[in-house]
Amino acid sequence: MRCEIARLENKVAIVTGAGTRSPNIAGVGVATAKLFASHGAKVLIVDMNEEAAQTTEAAIRESGGTASYFIADVAQESGCKALVEAAIDRYGKLDILMNSVGIGGPGAAPDVTEESWNRVLDVDLKSMVFISKYAIPEMIKSGGGSIINVASVDGIRAAMTKNVPYAAAKGGMISATRAMAVHHGRENVRVNCIAPGMIYTSMVEAVDDRKRQIRRDIAPLGTEGRAEDIAMAATFLASDESRWITGVLLPVDAGLMAAGPQSLINNLLDDYEYV
Repeated sequence: MRCEIARLENKVAIVTGAGTRSPNIAGVGVATAKLFASHGAKVLIVDMNEEAAQTTEAAIRESGGTASYFIADVAQESGCKALVEAAIDRYGKLDILMNSVGIGGPGAAPDVTEESWNRVLDVDLKSMVFISKYAIPEMIKSGGGSIINVASVDGIRAAMTKNVPYAAAKGGMISATRAMAVHHGRENVRVNCIAPGMIYTSMVEAVDDRKRQIRRDIAPLGTEGRAEDIAMAATFLASDESRWITGVLLPVDAGLMAAGPQSLINNLLDDYEYV
């Protein structure tokens, strides 16, 4: 369904990691691709899984939006270059890049393997830089653009689980976002970063009810986020409404990064029995 106010009309967007992997709950890339299209953007859906990408494309087309998919391994520079070229070939320009592809990386430092470390850093961090490498010149040609990188609160503070590779990748995304924003501001390319909190998406669909309740309780709002919450923030950052915003880290996290454990103790005591 098209939105009455098309905030992204006549814009072309790439959204990575936008294939539909679950029939029950959306991932961030899927939700963002759909919302971008509903606001008038032509969307290139990027994923490694063709069936997943086709599912997202079909949903957008059925809702009256414009989209196509491209299969790429974003851990390889050749794939990063090819997907940008595909967007230009199909739609003639590039205005928006949403770097939302990501994989988890468990383990404390003594547990990390070289294979796991390299894979997580390649998929989560390297892809962001190398897709941007080819996207930025195309954005400059059309007068500017908006890059939105999806990091995590785990890139800001230690997480609930031990995940050094993931934390390193997401922390690197935050630092790279700020550097890129400074480097390309005069070329009217804005670069911002979203740090999702404890959202419930297809990536964590297997989390049991008890852990989901804990994830809700540790944030001030006490509620669970959805992929659509990240998509709405991304749509704002992609639109001209945020024309004067760049280099920003935006936590979308129910207030999690604003709080420390001591500030939430009363809320937790209401919900749990302590000895």
